[in-house]
Amino acid sequence: MSFLLIDQARPRIHRSELAVPGSNTALFEKAASSAADVIFLDVEDAVAPDDKEQARRNIVQALNDIDWGRKTMMVRINGLDTHYMYRDVIDIVEACPRLDMLLIPKVGTPSDVYAIDMLVTQIETAKQRQKRLGFEVLIETALGMANVEAIAQSSKRLEAMSFGVADYAASTRARTTVIGGVNPDYGVLTDASESGRDFHWADPWHFAQNRMLVACRAYGLRPIDGPFGDFNDPDGFRAAGKRAAVLGYEGKWAIHPSQIALANEVFSPSDAEVGKARRILAAMRDAAAAGRGAVSLDGRLIDIASIRMAEALIAKADSIQAG
Repeated sequence: MSFLLIDQARPRIHRSELAVPGSNTALFEKAASSAADVIFLDVEDAVAPDDKEQARRNIVQALNDIDWGRKTMMVRINGLDTHYMYRDVIDIVEACPRLDMLLIPKVGTPSDVYAIDMLVTQIETAKQRQKRLGFEVLIETALGMANVEAIAQSSKRLEAMSFGVADYAASTRARTTVIGGVNPDYGVLTDASESGRDFHWADPWHFAQNRMLVACRAYGLRPIDGPFGDFNDPDGFRAAGKRAAVLGYEGKWAIHPSQIALANEVFSPSDAEVGKARRILAAMRDAAAAGRGAVSLDGRLIDIASIRMAEALIAKADSIQAG
């Protein structure tokens, strides 16, 4: 099958991605002891311009001195349109062997990723760095979404994409005042011929999320949903996470520690899903042993796609259990 020719990104458990400002050192130890799968220490949007140099130093010290366990550690650097970016990459990558990934914001074209790749490659060679860095890119502008398929093919380091809904909304001039939520004006009204017409809310981010998802899956990357701004609304977060999970997303950002458990819950296979997946594989083995070409379970035909999905789900569940 042709899709097997696409290299898959390095597998990582990526249900929850916790954002931690590099200027707030009081949060570092708490983040390290949290249940987040991935942590990004931020030197971009969460850090004021006058604090960026100190935040950079804080991040270097934290990556070297704190025990982060088996978490994937990432740093969100400043954008290529700033003069902070090159020092972010050089100072942090040169000094932090524990670092796993860089998060590149506001990626608009493949050349943005190439520029960071070139710089990181030179650092790794010069410093004989043992761990090859991976990249996650933020798709958060209209330009980035227009080029998302090309960006997905831009670097062998690329592992994941996140959908940055807040900046994306600003870039597209969407009418919204919330981060990652719905809008009461975005919906459909039932036909005028109906008595007692109903208004049904819709998801204004569905198209963008789905387009980025398809690019990720086409080129072997992990799709990650971005922030949900109201951390006092766990039901809203859970609903947004479930919508993304149904589409095929692997995880979601947590901008507050209370959102970590919610993300881990939503993006973990349920016991019922794992049980059904194991039954599908057992039915496949039984059919093969009996010499039957067709496989069925509970009166339904099981095709090869169902078997692959079952295998992937069990592999994810096993990785979570082992982690």
